[in-house]
Amino acid sequence: MPELPEVQTTVNGLRRRLVGRRVVSFWTDWPRSIRGLTPAQLRRGIEGLEILKIGRLGKNVLVSLAGGHRLLIHQKMTGHLMVGRWSIRRVGRGWLVKSLVAGPLNERTNQYIHAIFTLDSGDMLALSDLRKFARIDFGKKEYILGLPAIYRLGPDALSRHLTPEVFRNAVGGRKKSIKQALMDPSVIAGIGNIYADDILWSARIHPARRADTLSRAELDRILTYTRKILRTAIRLGGTSISDYRNPSGGSGKYGRAILVYRRAGHPCPRCGKEISRIVLGQRSAHFCPSCQRL
Repeated sequence: MPELPEVQTTVNGLRRRLVGRRVVSFWTDWPRSIRGLTPAQLRRGIEGLEILKIGRLGKNVLVSLAGGHRLLIHQKMTGHLMVGRWSIRRVGRGWLVKSLVAGPLNERTNQYIHAIFTLDSGDMLALSDLRKFARIDFGKKEYILGLPAIYRLGPDALSRHLTPEVFRNAVGGRKKSIKQALMDPSVIAGIGNIYADDILWSARIHPARRADTLSRAELDRILTYTRKILRTAIRLGGTSISDYRNPSGGSGKYGRAILVYRRAGHPCPRCGKEISRIVLGQRSAHFCPSCQRL
């Protein structure tokens, strides 16, 4: 699933291409991706609206439109947003969507397009999603911000409001493993499996350690590396070890810089001991048993 760095990379790319443009049409072959509206209702509501701003709420892409409207897209497990131009043709009972732009947009990973917003420039915003789990919400600002998935979000992992004190209060009292606490969006928004592993390795904290046993110094260290790892990942354009691609269809480069995630059996980058893997809350956790003692 795209995490904070991938979503922020997406937002940065979309801002450069979409702000100031108007939406002129909408197409989908997967109506279930839209919550609370039919495709026709979404099309009627969004057509003609200018894109004013694009931002991020946790792992959600938030598009601010004229008239106080908002478009919220959660890419879920395998979704990613791209900007390009595509032809859409009915073939039997299905659809054939083909990129008109040469390059990465033609790669197999980018071929699972199930929603397209066409803009007045002729460019299109497309959602490619192999598993079809991505979700689209559209409505007035008050409706979007009132969705449970949004109002229940904890402080953003890179917000300037996430001070050491706020972080300690949010995380420190949790009676669950620190890895599970970091990945809980109601505690801290934006961190997933990949970056939680690398953050905790950098901070020398075992992922199974209960959050309420951590000292003030340990929590402060985790926050320091949260910011460092996430900012590094944004600079490298996120991680593309699975389906994630940026708005141009290209891969992120953090996969080359991963410290311990999915590196069980490999030597620890710090001490050389073998990286281990355990399961916490049905999710894998990778760590060095020498550097991160329980």
